[in-house]
Formats: sequence, C-alpha cells, structure tokens
Amino acid sequence: MTTVMNETASRELSITRVLNAPQELVWEVWTKPEHIAHWWGPVGFSTTTHEMNIKPGGIWRFIMHGPDGRDYPNKIVFIEVVKPELLIYKHTGEDDTEDIKFHVTVNFEKQGNKTKLIMNSLFETAEELERVIKEFGAKEGMVQHVNRLEEYLENNQPAKLVDEKVMIERTYNAPVEKVWKALTDKDEMKKWYFDLAEFKPEPGFEFQFYGEGKQGEKFLHLCKVIEVIPNKKLTYSWRYDGYEGNSFVTFELFPEGDKTKVRLSHKGLESFPVTPNKDFAKENFIEGWTYIIGTGLKEYVEHTNN
Repeated sequence: MTTVMNETASRELSITRVLNAPQELVWEVWTKPEHIAHWWGPVGFSTTTHEMNIKPGGIWRFIMHGPDGRDYPNKIVFIEVVKPELLIYKHTGEDDTEDIKFHVTVNFEKQGNKTKLIMNSLFETAEELERVIKEFGAKEGMVQHVNRLEEYLENNQPAKLVDEKVMIERTYNAPVEKVWKALTDKDEMKKWYFDLAEFKPEPGFEFQFYGEGKQGEKFLHLCKVIEVIPNKKLTYSWRYDGYEGNSFVTFELFPEGDKTKVRLSHKGLESFPVTPNKDFAKENFIEGWTYIIGTGLKEYVEHTNN
C-alpha cells in the first residue's frame, strides 16, 4: 500500500494509493450506488444515493449519514467521464446541500492487476480549503475515504488463480477465536459449509461429505487433516471417491484487533481429471470458494452470536 499526501498547491488536497484490485473493479465500486453505500466517506458514514447519472453534465444527488446522526446532502455534476480511467466532477454547494464548492479529478491508472488511484480536490481559494480542513476534517477524511475503499475492494474481489492455486482473502468483523470455531466445529460448519458426520482438528483425522455437481450429481469428498495450528492454520487434503487426483485446502487466520483476515488457498486442482461436465474445472472452484469464503462464512461469523 502506498499513500502520498500532496498539498503543494495552496488550493489542492490530493491522495495517491495503489489498490490491490483491477481497474475495472475499482471503477465499478466507485460508480455503482450499491457499492458506494458501503464505503463512501470517512469512517462511520453511510451513503444513500437518490440520483446518479454518470455522463458529462449528469447529476449525482446523495446524502451522507454521519455517525452523529446528522445528514449531509450533496450534489455533484460530472464534467468528464472516461470509463474506466477518469472522472472529473464538481461539488456544487447548491440546492440545500453543504456550502462547499470544489472540483475533483480521479484517475484510475491500470497497473497490471492493480490500480493506481490519484484523487485531487481543487478548491476556489486557499482560505476555503483551510476552512474545510478545520470544520470538516477534510484531510483526514480523504485518507479514511480511500482506506474504506481499499478495505471494501479487498472484501469484494472474487477468488483468483495464482500459480495454479485458487486463492481468496476476506476480513471479517469477528474475533479470530470465533472464526476458528466456525472452521473446526462440525455443528457450526454445517450451518455455513458442509454437513459433516464428524470433524476433529487433529492431524491424521479423516472425514467425508457429499457435494453436488453442476448437473446435480453427488460427489463424495474424501479428506484428511494434515496440519493444525489452533487459531492460525488448518490444512486438509481434498479428493473425490472414484476419481484420480488429490488437492490441499489451507485456511490461514490473521487477527487484526477485533477483526480476522482469512486467507484460503486450494492447490493441486490440476491433478483432477477432465469430466464431460467439467465438474473439476478450476472455474468451478473459483466460483465455489468465492461464495463460501465471501458470503457463507462471512455472514455466519458476523451475524450469529455463537
């Protein structure tokens, strides 16, 4: 992560950040209300969009809901739109919105699978910029704004293939002990994962369960626990009864205060055979793990009291 604050011009407030997400995804998250609602603004804010038309001359009307219960109406007019590379817009300070006028230029520079974000806000006068910094905490607010974008991107990217391994990371609003229990307690696992007859987080323990293929076929999964470091790491083998090949699934847990980052990797998929329905295609594992880690486990640990 690279962050550079730049206030060399007396009327400018800028930030640069290299985001670990592809350009197209960053653009989508910045321009779709269903995403904006979850990350726009400083810490504690949420956003409700009432109108959004991303084209030159288009209007974006939205309300930022502050952590103190206060609502901040906003109106933005888009000046230039070059998908997925550039947005230029102005905050009008009119129509019963906050009395703040400035222009914003946002560059989304593609850097392989990453994106260099450059955001520059230009105010009418140096005095106006100073007022906004003092009254609204604009400098720190901009940093928090991009921090929230970065965190949201991290938690909304699908699994991906890295060196023949399927990998995905998510950060959950749950302590590491709770996440570990969800991964290793069979009574909890069946509520978000698979229904296992038995499971013990002990090296050498063997377990099995049925999964369903694209056409409704039943596949018996045969697994064996390989490595266990409580609250940190769990690895087990993963193969299919009656088919060649063997693979390995690893969950790694990293405490981040009251939150937990989970990194999943699944390697050895190339050892599985090619079937007529492509049941063992890497794309299927990418889709499956994206749902399991991105939705199933996340919702379970964040919204249950276990």
